[in-house]
Amino acid sequence: MSKTASRFAFVSSGTADANAALESLSARYGQASVEDAGIVVALGGDGFLLQTLRETMSTGKRVYGMNRGTIGFLMNEYRASGLTGRIAAAVAETIRPLEMQAVTAEGETISALAINEVALWRQSYQTAKIRITVDGQERLEELHCDGVMIATPAGSTAYNLSAHGPILPLDAPLLALPPARRLRPPRGGGALLSNKAIVRFDILEPEKRPVNAAADHTEVKAVTTVTVRESPTATATLLFDPNHSWNERILAEQFRY
Repeated sequence: MSKTASRFAFVSSGTADANAALESLSARYGQASVEDAGIVVALGGDGFLLQTLRETMSTGKRVYGMNRGTIGFLMNEYRASGLTGRIAAAVAETIRPLEMQAVTAEGETISALAINEVALWRQSYQTAKIRITVDGQERLEELHCDGVMIATPAGSTAYNLSAHGPILPLDAPLLALPPARRLRPPRGGGALLSNKAIVRFDILEPEKRPVNAAADHTEVKAVTTVTVRESPTATATLLFDPNHSWNERILAEQFRY
């Protein structure tokens, strides 16, 4: 391991627990800048880990999260001792974000990346009407719903799960497409799509039934069309302890009653 790759940059979500952990760990292992480090250790919860992944996207840096937040589904257990050995033994998972291209009612085109999901939801009291096209073929002429999303495997335990979408293994070549409170058609809970699929959402009656879209935390108001695909170039690398890997957590979650 090169000197740069072995250097750690500890970053904190800013909570009291995360800041205390940063102080303790940097005193113990040293502190490099994010630019100079090979490993970025994110201290906080899942939201902060995803923020760190976005900030280090396509830099080649690996991100190792330790839970100093609330849920920490994506995080490793926090322990101050043995960190160098844990990171050396960690399993690396490559994450590819989604690319969203949204066109607004004013004709502006806005692009953004999403590690978790691209979500559309109604802006007013009326349900949204959305046409869904996959790889150029219309799959649903008119979906009446509160919203709809496309989730990556990394995002399948977030908003997707609350919409009753499936939990996906991190290495599954799939995307989840669940609706949120689907009214018509009345049947069906969504779809599983290839990660190579290009999905287009067309907003029907956009003036009467306005819809917003978001790629993670990048929100676009009053969209008319949204096109989503997996990025062919952008990547982020996440490290997991071998005995607490993402796939192990997915299995445990699926068998939890």
